[in-house]
Amino acid sequence: MHKMTKLELMLTGKTESHIHWLSNNIGIHHEMLSSFNQLQLAAQSAGIELTIASGFRSFERQLSIWQNKFSGISAIKDTSNQILSTENLSEREKIHAIMLFSALPGASRHHWGCDIDVYAKNLLPAEQPLALEPWEYQASGHFYPLTVWLAEHAKTFGFFFPYDKFRGGVAQEPWHLSYLPLSQHYQQAYTEALLAETLLNTDIQGKALLLQILPELYQRYIINIAEA
Repeated sequence: MHKMTKLELMLTGKTESHIHWLSNNIGIHHEMLSSFNQLQLAAQSAGIELTIASGFRSFERQLSIWQNKFSGISAIKDTSNQILSTENLSEREKIHAIMLFSALPGASRHHWGCDIDVYAKNLLPAEQPLALEPWEYQASGHFYPLTVWLAEHAKTFGFFFPYDKFRGGVAQEPWHLSYLPLSQHYQQAYTEALLAETLLNTDIQGKALLLQILPELYQRYIINIAEA
């Protein structure tokens, strides 16, 4: 294994050097802080308390999400938000089922710190837990005003929705915002070879098959996003 460059460590979630911590568990790329603050202030003036549910995610955190889903500790859900019965799935089917909502460790855009999951804190009904599910952001959902506002204003501040609709890879994620000036650069720098090397040197469930079908997974889930 070659010694990873600073950029490669950042792309795969193996460093936090680019992260500004907003709280104990929410961090974002320090070069995105000003634009996010401006977006948040603009939303506030429209009566929306724009809040980050998930920002930077380390390689270790993404690996634990993967391992828990693969081994059955955590549930795997389908596009209708129903829990899948995994004992009837082949290993290949399980990999695709997980990747609908969860990225491979080393391949999550959350590693970069410029991709965030957002919601409107003041629109979440009392006693209702945040689910981060599409229905919350759709016409009858409590975050619909946020969806409408972001559709009109996010781009002004440099943000776009990489998973604006289902393209046969990652499920639609109306809560996932990406800061284009940074993410565009990182996406261009990211390679299938970097991911292959990362997985090769990781004790991950499904490893042999993951490496075997990686070209297909890379095309379908990692670079298959909306144009900004």
